[in-house]
Amino acid sequence: MHITIGRILATAVLGLSLATAVSAAPPETIDGITRIHLEQHNGYFSAQETLAGLKPGTYEFVITNSAGKLAGFQITDADGKGLDMFPLNPGETRTSRVEISEGGFRYRCPINPTPWYEVGVSR
Repeated sequence: MHITIGRILATAVLGLSLATAVSAAPPETIDGITRIHLEQHNGYFSAQETLAGLKPGTYEFVITNSAGKLAGFQITDADGKGLDMFPLNPGETRTSRVEISEGGFRYRCPINPTPWYEVGVSR
């Protein structure tokens, strides 16, 4: 049986991706504020915590720019009403505290071409 190195690498990458996705912890809530850490890369965000099963409430988003160039953070409610927006210099970390309603929220980088990340919340 002939197995290519490409297939072996693809399988290894898939396994690591699934392990990372499964191991994401739920965000921590302290004194009624839920903290979520996001990292901005070139064209996408990664989240340290899982964004599944979030509830309405007060959130602190801790955003780090790892893109190596000017980036930004924009968060709106599900209807597009702006909650916060700011630029981030390379290597900079900033915090955004917002109120999230039952409708959920969405976020993106308004400077680099980044798709909207739409996140629902449950009751």
